[in-house]
Amino acid sequence: MVSTPRGAFFCKDMKKTEKVFFVDNLTAELKSANSFVLVNFAGLSNKAQQDLKKRLKEAGAKMIVVKNTLLKRAGEAAKIDPQILSYDILAGQTALIISEKDPIAFIQVLGKFAREFEVPQMKVGIIEGAFQNSAALSHLSNLPGRNILLAQMLNVLMAPANGLISTLGGNLQRLVFILNEKSKS
Repeated sequence: MVSTPRGAFFCKDMKKTEKVFFVDNLTAELKSANSFVLVNFAGLSNKAQQDLKKRLKEAGAKMIVVKNTLLKRAGEAAKIDPQILSYDILAGQTALIISEKDPIAFIQVLGKFAREFEVPQMKVGIIEGAFQNSAALSHLSNLPGRNILLAQMLNVLMAPANGLISTLGGNLQRLVFILNEKSKS
C-alpha cells in the first residue's frame, strides 16, 4: 500500500516515481506546517498508534510514518535546519507529526500519550520556526492548555484592579461602621 503524506504506511517496494511524488507532497506539507515534531515510535502497537492518530487529529495535527531517507530529502527540499536532518536524529523508527494550527496543543496531546504508554519518544521539532530539542518539547508538553494560560494571564492583569477595589471597599466599609457606631451614641 502506498500513500501520500496524508496517510501513514508505505510498502518497501514503492516505485521511484511514487517516491518522487511522495517527497514532493511531504515537502509541501513541511513548508505549510506551523509546527512539527519528529518522534521515535518504536514499541508502539498498531492499536496504540491508531489511538494516538485519533487524539492528534482532534488537536488539529496528523502523524505520518515515513522512511528516514525520504524525510531527509523532503526536509532538504523544504529548507529545514540541517541539524534536524542529521543521522543521529533520523536513526530508528521515525514518525513526523505536523500541525498547521495550534503549535502547542498537539505537543500536549503527544506528551500526555507518552506518559500513558511510555512511547513515543520526542526527538526534536520546529515550533513556529524555532528549533526545540527533546527537553524543550517535554517542557512544552507539560504546559497547561491555551485557555487556561489565557485565564491565568487575565487573572494577573486584573489583580491590581481587584486589589484597588478591595482596598477602597474596605475603607468605605470602615467609614460606614464608624458612622453607624457614632449614630448609636
